[in-house]
Amino acid sequence: MSGTVVVLGGRSEIGLAVAERLVAGGARTVVLAARRSGDLGEQEARLREAGATTVDRVEFDADDVARHREVLDGIVERHGELGVVVTAFGILGDQRRAEAHADHALEIVHTDYVAHVSVLTELANLLRAQRGGSLVVFSSVAGVRVRRANYVYGSAKAGLDGFASGLADALAGSGVRLLLVRPGFVVGRMTEGMDPAPFSSTPDQVADATVKALRRGRGEVWVPGVLRPVFFVMRHLPRAIWRRLPR
Repeated sequence: MSGTVVVLGGRSEIGLAVAERLVAGGARTVVLAARRSGDLGEQEARLREAGATTVDRVEFDADDVARHREVLDGIVERHGELGVVVTAFGILGDQRRAEAHADHALEIVHTDYVAHVSVLTELANLLRAQRGGSLVVFSSVAGVRVRRANYVYGSAKAGLDGFASGLADALAGSGVRLLLVRPGFVVGRMTEGMDPAPFSSTPDQVADATVKALRRGRGEVWVPGVLRPVFFVMRHLPRAIWRRLPR
């Protein structure tokens, strides 16, 4: 896993935790890409403390899909070959608001699905050209079987999960690897104020599992692992029961 580490969504607790572990494992250059990149001083300090010698802050708006390639080309021009790219941006949104206002539903779907399709396509082409590198994509168990309680967010994650799975197959034999991560409920800034669901995890636990799977060359990982058999059963629950389940 040589080369530059890029975190698209540089404020993400999980993305930053993954980068810290990669730095601890020997990576020295990290790019944090996010909106208001000038405010990423705390994140940069954490990475330098972990051992990074170069931390570059790059302005990146995931929703501005027209500029994705320009941003990525700029990173390559400054730092050379990309080693690991983590797509860690996304929004949870407000389900009730999304049901009442189509513009908010579209906002969620655009950030959590459409923007990922755009940037992952550009990244796949860049990494194919350099004949190597790894992509880390964060899906969610919310997309494995979409629930009534958060179906807008869940449907976006379902689309992302399918796209990333297909992209991983398309990259087979190219030297580029894609790791698809399916966390359950993550107790962190995005879910602050919400009651944790069963089998919850923390950003650090998700990062630990992600980096372990990345180093082992795996194609997907569930966090925690017990969610894989749980959702095998969940897929077969009668719809009348399924629609009553909470988030």
